[in-house]
Amino acid sequence: MNDDVRNIALGLIAAGISAALGWLARTYLWRRKLRRKQAFFGLPGNSECLLVVNRDAGGDGAVHRHDVFALLELSALIKGCSAHAQIVSHDTAQQGFGERTEFCVGGPGSNRRMAAHLQQLLPGVRINTGPEPGPDRAAFQVGTERYRLEAGAAEHVLLARLTGGQDARPVFLFCGQRAITNQAASRYLMRNHEKLQRKHRNSSFVLLLKVVNSQAYGPDVVELIGDVTRAAQAPLPTAAPVSHRAAG
Repeated sequence: MNDDVRNIALGLIAAGISAALGWLARTYLWRRKLRRKQAFFGLPGNSECLLVVNRDAGGDGAVHRHDVFALLELSALIKGCSAHAQIVSHDTAQQGFGERTEFCVGGPGSNRRMAAHLQQLLPGVRINTGPEPGPDRAAFQVGTERYRLEAGAAEHVLLARLTGGQDARPVFLFCGQRAITNQAASRYLMRNHEKLQRKHRNSSFVLLLKVVNSQAYGPDVVELIGDVTRAAQAPLPTAAPVSHRAAG
């Protein structure tokens, strides 16, 4: 074997080793990223989770199209974690929480299970579900703050990750003033779950989001108003005056 042939062979071997090491490194990083994602969502490989579907108010049991879009996005996330989803209606999901991860979509007016979760897990949150028109229709109260709905201009949604214990699977809530805000919250979670995982680890959190000018931008322009976990999990003040937050 002359020097040229030997150099070519050594080059091919070195290139093969480098390619193999690069593949192993990429595979390791991908698997680590996947494990973190699975841990955050409580979705280990081949696990089961619940997608709790609400109904469109006044829609004779139908699901609003924006809620359908939210469910489709969540289904893609679940599949990306190598898990499986069981879709159940809000009025038939008569089981506890913690054994399986749950994604619950819709406000308490259209989702009985959401109403139960708010009452049990977030006592500091009140949502006006009455049909009477007025400035407080669909308004959120979180602690001593109230957030009103301006349809198409400024709409609010609670995005929560809640757990009942160290080994319990999380419950994710997408509780908005309108269906388009539920989709906005699911999209926000998809885009920001790595940042949320780094900040909150696997702990509970409740975020209040504002969907800006949905009549022009749909569910894409979302602002984080703040982390309201402490106020949402504390008992609702009974004597303290409620302050109104401006939409802008």
